[in-house]
Amino acid sequence: MELGIGIGWRPEIAHEVEALAGIDWVEAVAENLCADHLPDSLVRLRERGVTVVPHGVALGLGGADRPDPGRLAALAARAELLGAPLVTEHIAFVRAGGPLTASPGLEAGHLLPVPRTWDALDVLCENVRIAQDSLPVPLALENIAALITWPDEELTEGQFLAELVERTGVRLLIDVANLHTNHVNLGQDPAKALDELPVEAIAYVHVAGGVEKNGVWHDTHAHPVTAPVLEVLAELRSRVEPPGVLLERDDAFPPARELAGELDAIRATLRKAASPAGSQAPVGSPARTVTVPAAPAPAPPVSAPPTPAPSVSAPTVSAPPAPAPSVSDAARDRTAVAQTALLSALVAGTPAPAGFDPARLRVQSRSLAAKRADVVAKVAPELPEILGDGYRAAFLAYAGGRPMSGGYRRDALDFAEHVLIAGGPADPVARRELTYWWRDRSGSRPPGRATRLIRAARAALVGR
Repeated sequence: MELGIGIGWRPEIAHEVEALAGIDWVEAVAENLCADHLPDSLVRLRERGVTVVPHGVALGLGGADRPDPGRLAALAARAELLGAPLVTEHIAFVRAGGPLTASPGLEAGHLLPVPRTWDALDVLCENVRIAQDSLPVPLALENIAALITWPDEELTEGQFLAELVERTGVRLLIDVANLHTNHVNLGQDPAKALDELPVEAIAYVHVAGGVEKNGVWHDTHAHPVTAPVLEVLAELRSRVEPPGVLLERDDAFPPARELAGELDAIRATLRKAASPAGSQAPVGSPARTVTVPAAPAPAPPVSAPPTPAPSVSAPTVSAPPAPAPSVSDAARDRTAVAQTALLSALVAGTPAPAGFDPARLRVQSRSLAAKRADVVAKVAPELPEILGDGYRAAFLAYAGGRPMSGGYRRDALDFAEHVLIAGGPADPVARRELTYWWRDRSGSRPPGRATRLIRAARAALVGR
């Protein structure tokens, strides 16, 4: 379906989004919506005929585990509540560990890249099929931005996406800002990726801002859209007319006039890059043939030199044999071990897996910790209010040795408990406020050391 020009709906800019002229549709983060009712702003937009698409961030379809039925049911419920024509998610893993590796479960709190190997592709395809069978509407998947790349990859990004579409029929959500990010950080050519991927499978396109620091591009969604990102959008538009294009903004929200200006720049880029009439195939036309390399033998050890992937367009390379109906346990096990080792290095300080750049892993690790601190401050704004200027340093010190094993709200409670057990904060008033905050939100947890300490602290305060 044709979506048109849209913007990411966020509660912080709900009023501005409603007031923007020329908005055909919006996208809302699925996990931020209640299952049984919608925010008034989205209700009003839908009454005006504005399409709302739920955008998931927590499924982790690229992970070694099969998709969680509860998360799938929640995403399906949001799609039905919104009357959405499709739902979207990411080609990423967001957690690792657990039963497949007989190790503690770890949460990244972030979208991490899937290794572009045949094993990982097999796992992803089966997970996508499971998701498709559980959702009431079509699914589209987004390419992600990355600070790191896996060693010994067997496919380029374009080849990986082309094979994913061929095997599953899933649609694509192409984020041109992520293509630019991977160009700066990983040296990957956006034009080559666009040449290799099946553009006829594109459901819509994301455009977002970021910033470069010390040679690393950070896909922040909190900065204006830059000229290089618009150039990638123009590259895409020269190949195909996307059914929809959406501006994403997740933080540091500017005034409405600046959002309108960015939307105007997107429209102008699309108009300028449009091919001469009739020169590009419309999205609904038969898919062009995409030839992919044959599946190789099992991957060599990580320490072996990478094997360059053959060109996706080489006419002499035949397609790999059709995949087996079910992914082997061995493929999931190998994927689980690799992803757990990487995530553990990023969030638990274990050694970098062989083949990864330790310096780049440190950059990613710091980025994950900073994001974790920022999100906890949003879901529990009382914590930075109580702890003041010391909040961020205290949280980063806590996060350095305590990986996230649940959601951000659980993380906020665990952080507060950690501070109290350690005897903080030093200010007795702040300690009392943090004690009451933790007690009111911790629920009916069995009394442990922290609970006993808090009760003792409260008794001492009352006795004064």
